Amino acid sequence: MWRSLVLTRRCISTSTSTSKPLSLGWFDHVKPAPKDPIIGVTEAFLADPSPNKINLGVGAYRDDEGKPVVLQCVRDAESKITGSEFLESISAGVSSRFVEESVELIYGKNSDVMKERRFAGLQALSGTGACRLFAEFQRHFHHDVPIFLPDPTWSNHHNIWRDAQVPVRTYRYYHHDSKGLNFGAFMDDIKNAPEGSFFLLHPCAHNPTGIDPTDEQWREISNQFMVNHHFPFFDMAYQGFASGDLEKDAKAIRIFLEDGHIIGCAQSFAKNMGLYGHRVGCLSVLAKDQKQAMIVRSQLQRLARAMYSSPPIHGVLLVSTILSDPLLKAEWIEELKVMADRIRSMRASLFDHLEKLNSPHNWDHIVKQVGMFCYSGLNYEQIDQLARDFHIYMTRDGRISMAGVTTRNVSYLAEAMHQVSSYDPQCQ
Repeated sequence: MWRSLVLTRRCISTSTSTSKPLSLGWFDHVKPAPKDPIIGVTEAFLADPSPNKINLGVGAYRDDEGKPVVLQCVRDAESKITGSEFLESISAGVSSRFVEESVELIYGKNSDVMKERRFAGLQALSGTGACRLFAEFQRHFHHDVPIFLPDPTWSNHHNIWRDAQVPVRTYRYYHHDSKGLNFGAFMDDIKNAPEGSFFLLHPCAHNPTGIDPTDEQWREISNQFMVNHHFPFFDMAYQGFASGDLEKDAKAIRIFLEDGHIIGCAQSFAKNMGLYGHRVGCLSVLAKDQKQAMIVRSQLQRLARAMYSSPPIHGVLLVSTILSDPLLKAEWIEELKVMADRIRSMRASLFDHLEKLNSPHNWDHIVKQVGMFCYSGLNYEQIDQLARDFHIYMTRDGRISMAGVTTRNVSYLAEAMHQVSSYDPQCQ
């Protein structure tokens, strides 16, 4: 009887799997995801066979030949760690040292934060991973509190907090007419946001606009945050690219620190050390004292454990080696200044070429903005025309990655921008 029952079940199972295989239907409802705007630009660029094509979408540094750069300080650090055994037993110590050096870089070696040990820091998967980890932390402990993102901001910020199921709002940042900071509207939105909201801030080299508040404006922003009890979360993706000076580019964070804020910061070494492929980042969250910092860190560790367990060690060892060695750090600072100076020189050159073409538009914003990106002011139609007629690719918000501009292509770029914008006085 038992054998008969088993045979019957096998027959039923075979019959069911034949008539309706389990593999059918599971993912029929899944639709293609919309393309990431930046990745889409690169894909279009790569598919273009034109020898004159220019990619102005990628937010990573390129030299004047348009090629990725391996910094000499990174090469020197690589030679120092060659032969290291990347074992489980050393990863925790390396990561801890990296966090200490990273936090010191943004808050200051002699700051109270460092002296009182009231920071919770964790190695993260570049700046993106640091933002995502903090978003998850926010969801767990302030799930109903919105985060305000600047309008505009890096497009992935919206994805990160949305997927963490955190309510997302925006605050006004860019002034379309002046091509500058809409400071009055920014302050109004800080005042009118629900008390105790989270705000994401770009401390320097704002992505995508390249527009930063002045030191005095940062002080006003900090003061209003204190009045409204808002939490400032900084995404430090481009320290060194705004001015070429690491200390100066950390000024906004130092202002908030001096005013007594509890803050958070996502840090990336993808751009300023040219380690894009290594995904080296750090998340730090300040606390009122060392005991609270330890508690916060324990929760961040728990969240990271479920998200990615532990991060890779090689890139972190490179960064830590550079930051802990006075000679390598000095070499890095010099190379960072060279990169920042090249970006500034390309801004000036693009502006000069447009001026010589007698453009009907005011292009002053190109040299007034700072950092990796220039918010050109070109509209959708003109951006599409640049791609179609001139093989020049940028995101549809008109963001130009100045790292993609070189002495060889700047004249061609200026001529193309001039042609697509000259026939429409309202293009900007």
